[in-house]
Amino acid sequence: MRIIGITGGIGSGKTTVAKIFALLGIPVFYADEAAKDIMVRDQELASRIRGHFGEAAYFPDGTLNRKFIADIVFADKEQLAILNSFVHPATIRDSEQWASRQNAPYVIKEAALMFETESFHHVDKVITVYAPEALRIRRVMQRDNTDRNAVIARMHKQLDEQIKRKLADYVIYNDEQQLVIPQVLELHKTFLAL
Repeated sequence: MRIIGITGGIGSGKTTVAKIFALLGIPVFYADEAAKDIMVRDQELASRIRGHFGEAAYFPDGTLNRKFIADIVFADKEQLAILNSFVHPATIRDSEQWASRQNAPYVIKEAALMFETESFHHVDKVITVYAPEALRIRRVMQRDNTDRNAVIARMHKQLDEQIKRKLADYVIYNDEQQLVIPQVLELHKTFLAL
């Protein structure tokens, strides 16, 4: 099964692009959402998280204490790296198992941190969705009802957009200057022909 990765910085529109592929009948794996589920469902992973962060990482009913974890990892880059070293391999395994169960010409894996986590080694091609920084900031401020500084802080945790464009096999421009759907349709034709 061919796996096409979609990534892009916060506010770039990568989820919107993934949803367009889904409308074309292409199965989409949303890595960030899956990771949240895996942190509860995968008992080996949950055990590693508890072992490192303590029992308070989970509520008594087994659900993840997101605020507890977030307070730790967003205050300490080393702790974030440790959490990622637990979660990302489990998410990659889950996406590969999911892809093997699909019946489609190809599948999409949408992930914010494709290059940052080495996930790109587990896909056949990578699309990055690009939008200028000012537009991305405005979108996220409106979407998340947050302030500019908070958005910029989140952006700085991600790989620079110029680097993502150089590393990607394809770029979709979601800059309000070019139409997105024709770009997706063109790539869909390309992937069907692979």
